[in-house]
Amino acid sequence: MNYIPPSEHQVLVFLVQLSVLLVAARLFGQACKRLGQPAVVGELAAGVLIGPSVFGRVAPDAFEWLFPADDVQSGMLFTIGWLGVMLLLVMTGFETDLALIGRLGRAAVWVSVGSLVLPFAMGAALGAVIPESFLFAGEDRVIFGLFLATGLTISSLPVIATILTDLRLLRRNFGQLTIAAGMANDVVGWVALGLIAGLVSTGRFVLSEFLTTLFGLLVFLAIAAALGQRIVDTVLLSLRRRDVGVAGWVTMCIAMSLGLGAVTQALGVEAVLGAFVAGILLGRSRYTRRDVEEQIETITSSVLAPIFFATAGLRVDIALLADVEVLVWAVVLIAVATVSKFAGSWAGARLSGLEHREGFALGMALNARGALGIIIAAVGLDLGVFNDASYVIVVVMAIATSVVAPPALRALVSGWAGSAEEQARLKREEQLAGNLLVRSGNMLVPVTSGNCAAPLMGFLGHGFPAEMGVTLLSVPGTEPSETAMSTCAELLGDRRVDRAIGSGDAMSAVASQLQVGYDLSVALVPPDVEWPDIDDVTRAVLAHRDAPVVVLRPTPTQMSAMSGFRRVLLPVSATRPSRAAAELAISFAAASGAVVKLLHVNPTEAPTQVQRIIRSTFRSHERTVGSYADPVGLQLLQATMTTAREAGVRCDRIFSEHHSKAEAILDAAASHYCDVILLGVEAQEVAGEAFLGQTTRRVLATSPTAVGVVVWPSS
Repeated sequence: MNYIPPSEHQVLVFLVQLSVLLVAARLFGQACKRLGQPAVVGELAAGVLIGPSVFGRVAPDAFEWLFPADDVQSGMLFTIGWLGVMLLLVMTGFETDLALIGRLGRAAVWVSVGSLVLPFAMGAALGAVIPESFLFAGEDRVIFGLFLATGLTISSLPVIATILTDLRLLRRNFGQLTIAAGMANDVVGWVALGLIAGLVSTGRFVLSEFLTTLFGLLVFLAIAAALGQRIVDTVLLSLRRRDVGVAGWVTMCIAMSLGLGAVTQALGVEAVLGAFVAGILLGRSRYTRRDVEEQIETITSSVLAPIFFATAGLRVDIALLADVEVLVWAVVLIAVATVSKFAGSWAGARLSGLEHREGFALGMALNARGALGIIIAAVGLDLGVFNDASYVIVVVMAIATSVVAPPALRALVSGWAGSAEEQARLKREEQLAGNLLVRSGNMLVPVTSGNCAAPLMGFLGHGFPAEMGVTLLSVPGTEPSETAMSTCAELLGDRRVDRAIGSGDAMSAVASQLQVGYDLSVALVPPDVEWPDIDDVTRAVLAHRDAPVVVLRPTPTQMSAMSGFRRVLLPVSATRPSRAAAELAISFAAASGAVVKLLHVNPTEAPTQVQRIIRSTFRSHERTVGSYADPVGLQLLQATMTTAREAGVRCDRIFSEHHSKAEAILDAAASHYCDVILLGVEAQEVAGEAFLGQTTRRVLATSPTAVGVVVWPSS
């Protein structure tokens, strides 16, 4: 390798370039956000202002020093920007819901076809009538028309994704459809660009090259769909088992994204498609880590993406618009591009049965050409298809459609919440995302021959959403039968259920499986076990400090019969574990129809012997909430009750004054005929064992009622 490093001056200029572009892009981006517009609009505008249009005319010498006509200099800047767009597509892949797109498959196909065919046809027609002054000397008008048609056909997936994310529309049905159609637009556009560029270079259409590119793309997508997820899962599982830190995870995820990008680049379909596929595979993996996604998102949105969008405008010289003919045809091109993309997308949406407004939103979102439109213009300029005039009108069209899209899209969706089904899905996603415990993720349930009881599996199946996948671990030494495992899977409801077989002793098997990475683990304590003399499985689960644990101790009757929980006693306090327990109680009650009894205990001094007799006789320590209740307790109970009512759960409030919280809980459970007590506690480590507090210990040890405990990791 002939390694030729840049000169010291080139390094100096490069560092100044990055500093200026980053600061300007971030400042303009934040200014646009304050005005209610996506940051990408300001970042694109920053590039135009720093480019030859403004800065190049105000201070030409400084502009020439900062952006010299140097291939090495521009290559370094281009590489940083291209890395930003790749990671931006990785982030978009994280948020792409293939299941949702699959349910909207017919609409995705029709919208993609409509948004491709009509813009291409109108672009080719415009190329046939545009004045000769826009054609490069001696250039074939047919080639020019094909290039122009490709520029109108493509949509900028990075810009679209940024706009939808900034406007918080990415999870909307039309937002996911836009991503699917935008991906199709990009793939077709890049393939067409490669073919047309090859036609310009060779002067002839090479069918073999077209078929090779198309076949390679299909093979790549087929392998990604069939084996890609397994490969990614295997790699991420290996990282978890080796306890690799966040930095190692970020390195591996970016390396995989760059690797898939290199594959698609080699196929002639641009690296951004490979990065997008990598993001989908990483986001769908059950072993992924949210903090890794956050790390990649931080570096991308704060540094690399702003540089990319600012760089996109550097080659634009809007001074050419002073020519009336150029200005007129720029307006014509913008109008044709907007109308064709808008009408094609709307027609596809209507053919697939979507309503008018959804079709309008799709058309406006897909109208953004962004930096990819600028890239097509640059390729046409470099190949001698476009001259300066035609280059500038294509670039202005790309920027104008990107700038107009956000406010127009915001106006279109204002006051429109979508269908009832979509509203319910979005509300559910928002609720799950804001929850501490009851959310999407993965749960580990160690299963032995004695704990396949219906109460445990039924409780988990009702208490946690279908988005929470479950892994049933067959514990060594007490392996449950195949029938028992199948019964457990059936009782867990309509969710993904995986099975794993442990090796070694019970504790090591559970500990080894927990290294895989779970958002929650569960343990069943048999009723004949006297707390805290717990079994090895429960001890191993409680020893896991990285995620919450749910411990359930049913009664002997519940272990042997299919009896469920109809009345849940939920002690309420102002702690995170208590909030997590409330989420589980409300979720379970909403799915099963159970009643939740909310209890708040106000501590008092220990009673005298006479007071004990009175309290045991008349239960004077417990009363329904009234004017004498503790105001803090009232607020806590009211907040939890409001949440429960929103979920359609019936609640009763109990306020208790007692010197012993454990006794108050036990008394309330007995007097209100509760089937299960659900507690939330924070785990502490004492002598190497998990200590759940005296209150929880006493309730678990003495309660004749079933007890469930949400054990929160120690802060």
